[in-house]
Amino acid sequence: MQPLSAGANAPDFTLPDQDGQPVSLSGLRGKKVLVYFYPKAMTPGCTTQACGLRDVNAELTALNVTVLAISPDPAKRLKKFEERDSLNFRLLSDEGHAVAEAFGVWGPKKFMGKEYDGIHRLSFLIDEAGKIVHRFDKFKTSDHHQVVLDFIKG
Repeated sequence: MQPLSAGANAPDFTLPDQDGQPVSLSGLRGKKVLVYFYPKAMTPGCTTQACGLRDVNAELTALNVTVLAISPDPAKRLKKFEERDSLNFRLLSDEGHAVAEAFGVWGPKKFMGKEYDGIHRLSFLIDEAGKIVHRFDKFKTSDHHQVVLDFIKG
């Protein structure tokens, strides 16, 4: 697993959102985009992370930042996640994990002694031209939103 770093061009992608509507990274040129990868909708850590971003989304929007959350969950599960937690940003389904692989966040993981391949919890801030400005890889699910805001506000 080799995650992309600041300075790299973000790979373009098109994925279905929680409503089954296609979302393309290239369609958001002119805005900053926070692309965050998370392992599984409606699990405790992922819920904490998503709700933190939900609570600061108006502030992010005011800073010209669009949030895209990507997991390998099917769109149907993402819709339930959105409704259950009143999420106010797009949740994208990467069932084949091709986008996670392109960003370098798909790879071996360990949980309770078991090894398996999955998404690593990383986020990327992408500028208006499609370049990665920063990779967020040192945060807790409970403070991810604050780490992102602090970086953007400089």
